Amino acid sequence: MDLVRSLAELDEATELHAARLLVLLGVFAGTEGTNRIQGLTKLAKLDFLLRYPVMLERALAAKKMSTRQVRIEKHERDSVESGMVRYRFGPWDHRYRMLVNILISKGLAEISIEGRTISVGITPVGFDIFSILAEQEVFEPYVRRSALLRQHFDLTATNLMLFIYKTFPEILSLRSNEVI
Repeated sequence: MDLVRSLAELDEATELHAARLLVLLGVFAGTEGTNRIQGLTKLAKLDFLLRYPVMLERALAAKKMSTRQVRIEKHERDSVESGMVRYRFGPWDHRYRMLVNILISKGLAEISIEGRTISVGITPVGFDIFSILAEQEVFEPYVRRSALLRQHFDLTATNLMLFIYKTFPEILSLRSNEVI
């Protein structure tokens, strides 16, 4: 099987995307497992930096923070796990609502709605599954990078969006729904 086909199949692996989001939610939940990510826009921006480690490295450098903990593998510099598109508020994956709903239907995540903001949190069962994933070597980069995101990018959705636009101005030059 060629590399292009392998990458295309990875992009369709709903389970991988859901697991990555569960790891992100688990790290942001904290040791008590109760913290939530405020808004799908914020979730999307954090996930953008998680699934594009080269962008996370650039974001840390822009904040004059060490990039050592990102530890990008050679293959990560040459390819991306899956494409996102330029959306109204920056990087977006049209599957977010589906992925969050999958996590909710499996009892792994929950939402609350405050005004127009949908907050996404992890359930106790989801936190248990996250803890199992966090022990797996294959998820170690996601856990490590999610911790970096929590430490350096736990901003409001608006401030995170503004930071991404400032740090990655090339995103603004893309047309809406164009692949990043």
